[in-house]
Amino acid sequence: MRRFGDARDWFFRKRFGLFIHWGLYALHGWHEQEQWRRRVPAVEYQNLREQWNPTAFDPEEWLDLAEEVGMEYLVFTTKHHDGFCLWDTKLTDYNTMHTPYGRDIVGMLAEACHRRDFPLGLYYSIVDWHHPNYPNQGRHHELPRPKPGDQPDWDAYMDFLRGQVRELCTNYGPIHAFWWDMNVPEHGDPSVNAMIRELQPAAVINNRGFDEGDFGTPERESGTEGDPAQPFDRPTEACQSVGVESWGYREDEDYYTDRHLQRSMTRYLARGANYLLNVGPTAQGLIPTRARAVLRRLGDWYARVREALVDVEPCSHLTDNRDVLLTRRGNTLYVHLVGDPVCDAVKLKPLAIEPKSAIMLNTGEPVQWAVDLLPSEHESQRPCLRLKRLPVSEQATTVLVAKLEFVHLPPGEAGGGEQQSDIRQS
Repeated sequence: MRRFGDARDWFFRKRFGLFIHWGLYALHGWHEQEQWRRRVPAVEYQNLREQWNPTAFDPEEWLDLAEEVGMEYLVFTTKHHDGFCLWDTKLTDYNTMHTPYGRDIVGMLAEACHRRDFPLGLYYSIVDWHHPNYPNQGRHHELPRPKPGDQPDWDAYMDFLRGQVRELCTNYGPIHAFWWDMNVPEHGDPSVNAMIRELQPAAVINNRGFDEGDFGTPERESGTEGDPAQPFDRPTEACQSVGVESWGYREDEDYYTDRHLQRSMTRYLARGANYLLNVGPTAQGLIPTRARAVLRRLGDWYARVREALVDVEPCSHLTDNRDVLLTRRGNTLYVHLVGDPVCDAVKLKPLAIEPKSAIMLNTGEPVQWAVDLLPSEHESQRPCLRLKRLPVSEQATTVLVAKLEFVHLPPGEAGGGEQQSDIRQS
């Protein structure tokens, strides 16, 4: 995959990030799009700012958890679709400074990130249910019609948006990502991203804004889009939430299983993408207990298998088994069991090379293997490498990863008995 060749290349070294959705919607603990999905009258929703007082918010605790889990950067919602701003913007009073809390949350978070040299990215919603100039027309993720007193004017709204982006890119030190969302009018304007790049040269910009940006952003996908044996053809950052129903705090949330998140993460990282995993803090600013537990369990798994997912090359073309993904570093091959195992063995045909060693990263235990002709392969009469007696039942809630070391691992598709025979004898 191509690199950017400049300060943005941090994106290819730090592959696992924390996404934070936080705002007024946390007060009711239902969904980050509560105003739209529950048809809450605008005045009623806007009055929530009188209750905004997250006195337990401590950005250091967020970063402590992120680092414990193995995350290496953070993306934070500065303004979601409801238009409420979590920084000291001078362009609207609908912000955290005009609440009982009265503190600049983006500023607090930025200071904490800079102290730790922890890259910070900023999310910004183009849709705005509060600003009088945004032309709400009932399209997806828009209010059904302008509010009383609104003056829909796209050009005026874009002036407001540019002003806010300039604030975010000049008042909070180095920014490493700008994460657009919901360009509902599909408006094109490369000058906005050009301004971000001028002000923040290290910032990567996603593809949901006013031009194609630097990277794609599949959302809540399984990672099976396209050919799962091939790397992504452009820089990609998949975003996923730990909760099924909401990205913001939901009091009665249903959480994804550990194995689902491990599988999702593997299917992206093993194909060269980044992975941005989201939690929604409570109205007090605390990451929910269950969400913390999910992150910690995922972090424990990630610490065990990280070497198979970071600073590796995708190489699933070496096998035609689509229940696994392969990555490599030199002559070390990693086998990721992302499919649902139906037995305790994995065939890696047409690969037929004997490894020097084989261990299960999850447990550190040795992996049994054989290179032999199997009855089911009688038509081809070709032996293949088989990993056997795998702990698929004992580790049924996790994605297993085997590490195989070879004397030589071919760069192209494996196959051909003569070359493989020579390698086995070496």
